[in-house]
Amino acid sequence: MNPEALHTGLIETLSLTLVITSVAAVEMRRLKFSIVAYLCQALLIVGLLLSFASVNKALYWWAATALITKAVLTPWFLFRAIRGVDDRELKPVIGFGPSAVIVALLMMSFFRLTHGKVALLAPTGMAQLEVFRTNLAVASTVFALGLYAVLTRRDAIKAVIGLCLLENGVHLSLVSLAPSLPETALFGVATEVVVTVFLLLYVIGGVRQVFGSTDTFLLRELRW
Repeated sequence: MNPEALHTGLIETLSLTLVITSVAAVEMRRLKFSIVAYLCQALLIVGLLLSFASVNKALYWWAATALITKAVLTPWFLFRAIRGVDDRELKPVIGFGPSAVIVALLMMSFFRLTHGKVALLAPTGMAQLEVFRTNLAVASTVFALGLYAVLTRRDAIKAVIGLCLLENGVHLSLVSLAPSLPETALFGVATEVVVTVFLLLYVIGGVRQVFGSTDTFLLRELRW
């Protein structure tokens, strides 16, 4: 693959903006704003796929699929899940102040670690190029922030948003490590989690009907 065929400046800008949308999705306490932040991130992912498509035409298919699944269906499912209810997030395990500090530490740690040690994590010549180092560093950061949301948020809707961030981190890693392989697009489409999101939100709707809340701590009261 010829790196000069890529719009590296655009790719790095889109990639770094993913971190901002991840922080917004995790830390905003109004669920509708978190969903909007995720929607913005989904559009950025689509833009990144289109940017890489100059070296792999199959990525156009993945970009089209991602536009439908990430930027249309998943936000629609999420907005439908909070329709008619208070969209304020349930009080998380960690308060806003300490959480903001933890998020900042996660961002700096994962970005610097991955960017500086990319030769150990991805020992390929292409991964050493700055645009791919940045992408992989951003991917690990987005993944870490998504995992943090899943582990520390009591609100099940916010945990689902965290799962979506995990997916985006994985997909950014995939397209950064193997942008020119036709199989990359196929694997990316196959690992879209939109069906999982739909099923999780369906279960969450049932939990809300039974307990009147989407607090994941209430799941402890469920019995077979």
